[in-house]
Amino acid sequence: MSATRHGGPRNDEDAALLRALIDDQIAAVQRVAAASDRLCAAADEVATALRAGGRLIYLGAGASGALAFQDGAELPGTFGLDPKILAFVSPAAAASGALADSAGEDDEPAGRRAIEALQPGANDLVFAVSASGSTPFTLAGARAAKAMGARVVALVCRAGAPLLACADVGVLIETGPEAVEGSTRLGAGTAQKAALGVISTLACARLGHVHRGLMVNLRPDNAKLRERAARIVARLGEVDEEAAAAALGAADYDVKAAVVAAAGRLDAPSAKALLAACDGDLKRALARAPAHGNAQFQPRA
Repeated sequence: MSATRHGGPRNDEDAALLRALIDDQIAAVQRVAAASDRLCAAADEVATALRAGGRLIYLGAGASGALAFQDGAELPGTFGLDPKILAFVSPAAAASGALADSAGEDDEPAGRRAIEALQPGANDLVFAVSASGSTPFTLAGARAAKAMGARVVALVCRAGAPLLACADVGVLIETGPEAVEGSTRLGAGTAQKAALGVISTLACARLGHVHRGLMVNLRPDNAKLRERAARIVARLGEVDEEAAAAALGAADYDVKAAVVAAAGRLDAPSAKALLAACDGDLKRALARAPAHGNAQFQPRA
């Protein structure tokens, strides 16, 4: 098999490796589905901690740490979480933002000190991610968190891992041997990425940040997100995008409040008061809002 102008496989061996890599990714995602009950339990832990005003502390090293950071870093923009309630603990962070610190993965004292510096308590949740479930930095951090009274969720890809034993909720996704032996950024990485996204999204849905499959608590702090927010308000409030944009502006770009205002023909202060009375639950607020009929929201002068 010769190379193609578009960079296709150069030979049969190349093609076989490509197929194996793709099949590995597909199998990894399929194995995530087998852990549905544990994924739900982990999401409950995240939602409970955030509802109680606690912090979500991601803990991991190497590829697992990078995936954990990526998941958490997207939560403020997507679901409106306050960045102050999120923390990230990894050897890379301890090394002043170095892209990777493989030697740091073995540093148990550093993992313990990094967690102790955050002083986690009973309302906080430490989300420990490790493909092997035995990374010294991560394991020491998780044990320190437990000793200080915090709850721990562990996400691992190997049965019998010690990290599972110290977790309040353990999520095991057995991905098996990698297509490239030892490279946990492949099948295990794909499984971890999928599981992290499922857990955090389900948790935020349980906090009322998702309604009818839409991100109703996003922070529209750039042009793209403001356009997306207007479409959400238009769809849920059943108004056109011009009226949705007006509702958003009047509500200081609070998407939930703008939806309530648009759907219920309310001014922004009244919509915010109704939403607050419903503890920020958009579904409950909409149920209590006046019917909007065919009228469109017009902010009061």
